[in-house]
Amino acid sequence: MCGIAGIAGTEVNKDYTPTIRRMTEAIGHRGPDAEGYFIDNGIALGHRRLSIIDLSAAANQPIFDQNERYSLILNGEIYNFREVRAELKEFEFRTESDTEVILAAYAKYGPDCLQHLNGMFAFAIWDTQLKELFFARDRLGVKPLYYAITGSGNLIFASEIRSILASDLVPKKLSTTGLNEYLMYQSVYSPNTIVEGIQQLKSGHYAVYKDGKFSSHKYWDITDDFNCHISKDVSEVKRSVRELLTASVEQRMISDVRLGAFLSGGIDSSAVVGLMAEISDEPINTFSVAFDDKDFDESQYSDLVAKRFNTRHTSVRLSPEAFLEELPNALAATDAPSGDGINTYVVSKATRAAGIKVALSGLGGDELFAGYPNFIRWLKLQNGTLSYVPTALRQTAGRALALSPYSKHQRGADLLNAPSLSIADIYPMFRQVMSQQFADSFVAYGNGRPGIRSTLDEHAHAIGAFPLLSQFSIAEIIGYTQNVLLRDTDQYSMASALEVREPFFDYKLIEYVLRIPDEFKYPRCPKSLLVESLHPLLPDEIVHRKKMGFVLPWEKWMKNDLFLLCESRISSLSSRSIIDSERLSSHWKAFQEGKVAWSQVWHLVVLADWLDANGF
Repeated sequence: MCGIAGIAGTEVNKDYTPTIRRMTEAIGHRGPDAEGYFIDNGIALGHRRLSIIDLSAAANQPIFDQNERYSLILNGEIYNFREVRAELKEFEFRTESDTEVILAAYAKYGPDCLQHLNGMFAFAIWDTQLKELFFARDRLGVKPLYYAITGSGNLIFASEIRSILASDLVPKKLSTTGLNEYLMYQSVYSPNTIVEGIQQLKSGHYAVYKDGKFSSHKYWDITDDFNCHISKDVSEVKRSVRELLTASVEQRMISDVRLGAFLSGGIDSSAVVGLMAEISDEPINTFSVAFDDKDFDESQYSDLVAKRFNTRHTSVRLSPEAFLEELPNALAATDAPSGDGINTYVVSKATRAAGIKVALSGLGGDELFAGYPNFIRWLKLQNGTLSYVPTALRQTAGRALALSPYSKHQRGADLLNAPSLSIADIYPMFRQVMSQQFADSFVAYGNGRPGIRSTLDEHAHAIGAFPLLSQFSIAEIIGYTQNVLLRDTDQYSMASALEVREPFFDYKLIEYVLRIPDEFKYPRCPKSLLVESLHPLLPDEIVHRKKMGFVLPWEKWMKNDLFLLCESRISSLSSRSIIDSERLSSHWKAFQEGKVAWSQVWHLVVLADWLDANGF
């Protein structure tokens, strides 16, 4: 795991040395172990290294092939690099790194090298002969990759938005489309960002830049037909699920440094830790956060799992005071504003402080195995009474509900007003922090149809071929999960130079599970297919416990301990022409009166803080 940055274009030369150094220094937290540069006519590459595989200086980046035709920088890990390396017998390798394997695979296969790689990655390769830049992002978008085309036609890219801004080659201008989407979803969905002119390379895509021309190409899509054979025997399906997840965990345990695991005591993290314990000859290092307030504390469950699997467990007890003291640091670590994820910053910092560089996470289990209540709500919508109500009658009721002064009624109004009950029209409403009507009232411009709806529309036919539960899984993965959970995990863990790996996001596992019929996957108990596939790995106390998640008393804090911070940020946002100041002031007052949920205010506080910190 590292940080990458680069500039390509005909005018790029040694004069760009200060620029690429600024860009690389801006993401220094991602790679404290080494830095490297390659600057030549047409290209400037920068790299910050977090050494995980092959700790020698020979594996520092940029790395070159033997003929010095290709130069490569990588952020991420290739989990199957040893298998790929064994296929490339004609190459004489000089390191034991996964980075050099990518270089050899590209030299042999070109862009088709991506079909051979299993990992989380964002990398760039410069061809000194063709003066061509090739860069790619992993199938599921675990690792970020941002880019922009400058006014002079140069391509600039990096692991974080702040790196591109540090170049001073892209104007600091807020994206109106991004702002509207952020208000609705507490994040901006790929390929857009909150900054005008900066985009994300889509997951499962690669791009080529040559002679001032940029082209993007898809090499994998979650809705593709992978011809997975799904047995009609549920016991055989369970065996396959366990085998695929075990293989994924085992691959993600490959490391030349100490590794550990996040352990909340929930089903997903417990499953990962249990499989790690089965695979490893040594006790696993596990980490959790404990609270004095029993309403938010899950330590009894994480302690139970740690004891069950004999882990070396560290429980970081966090008082409200200590958490609030960390909040300014977490906000400062925010590369792209988000209403979620600060909890990841806390546990990542504690894990890194214990000397761990790599941690496995249970992220993704809910999305694959129907772990959220929204999965059942989706099924009920498709099979329930509302599906038989005429559209005109449903929308009449929606318009009436939209007149309510309470923000919690706006989601219901949006649902009733939906053009259809398709996944494209319904899924975004399950993930709205604000309804579109509510968000539009804050700004003078609307985003029309939100980006996630357009994306789902594009894939409507392909998604329709999947079972209903898998349709929602697909929407979750390309929606909230990629654009909030995975992005926040990256930005808040890398703030402490901690690499987080997510076994549930193995593409082979996902391709298989998405084809499993609903009757096998329906959650008769929480994530029953996953639990039964692993039986008797997980203790009953974990399987049947009440789902908590990592929740904190934000509403209480925002009205007390964080009141001055929130009010100052709301005031700062109100002073900007991008927001209707009267509407925002009214919204802030409504929160204090209990008419508006804290989540509909906190992401505004984070946005204001981010704008101020980044000089917008």
